Amino acid sequence: MPTMLDIRNLTITFTDGFGGEAVQDVNLQMRQGERLGLVGESGSGKTMLALAVAGLHPRGRTNVTGEILFGGADIIKCSPKELRRLQGKEIGMVFQEPMTSLNPLMKVGPQIEETLKLHTDKPAQRRRELALEVMDSVELPQPEQMYNKYPHQLSGGQRQRAMIASAIIADPKLLIADEPTTALDVTVQEQIIALLHRVNENRGVGILFISHDLSVVRRLCSRVIVMHSGLVVEDGPTEEIFKNPQDEYTKRLIAAIPSRNGRERLRKRSLS
Repeated sequence: MPTMLDIRNLTITFTDGFGGEAVQDVNLQMRQGERLGLVGESGSGKTMLALAVAGLHPRGRTNVTGEILFGGADIIKCSPKELRRLQGKEIGMVFQEPMTSLNPLMKVGPQIEETLKLHTDKPAQRRRELALEVMDSVELPQPEQMYNKYPHQLSGGQRQRAMIASAIIADPKLLIADEPTTALDVTVQEQIIALLHRVNENRGVGILFISHDLSVVRRLCSRVIVMHSGLVVEDGPTEEIFKNPQDEYTKRLIAAIPSRNGRERLRKRSLS
């Protein structure tokens, strides 16, 4: 598959008194339709890299150098107008906690439609139809009723499904999912992973999946990039990295994964 995302010599440095480099000279490519996992502990630079790809890095607080080439544009050099065109329409994003992303005063259906309202000239009735279709595709129950509910009336898993629906309604080429399962119990976590897999297969959208948990990434991604202290320390096919990790940091991450019995105990605890 052709290259969709090409990151060259990306360095992100804090300029607001914190000091230090969040991302150091990162180079990576992502193919169209690929499911790529970006893994590392807190502070590894993975989220800062993802925010830069989405054009959401904190401007004024960071200095960004290098290139982030996507759809013929360098995201680092894009004007605010160009970024608004890409965000939502070409690049969708799902965050860890949807309650901080969803407007608590706005019904779920109109929020899901928002990208279509911003980026297309579709009439209101057609936007509603498409919102109901995508809500059904992400398996939100009774979409007609769910459309008129507020975020606080949904469960955590339902809110995350609503966020995914909002992120994919305009058929973006890239979906960035930043720790989307961390705040969910084990059973719902598995459902969201399965949903993202179907979104990838049915819509052909590439998924950049950010997580600190290698076991979650293994269940979704075909390729893994491991970051540590702002550096890429390992990059390769998922199973190859699990079976034959080269970097000592990757070996420690894999060694820290709970055993199958441990995961089963967590699953049963979440059901009790």
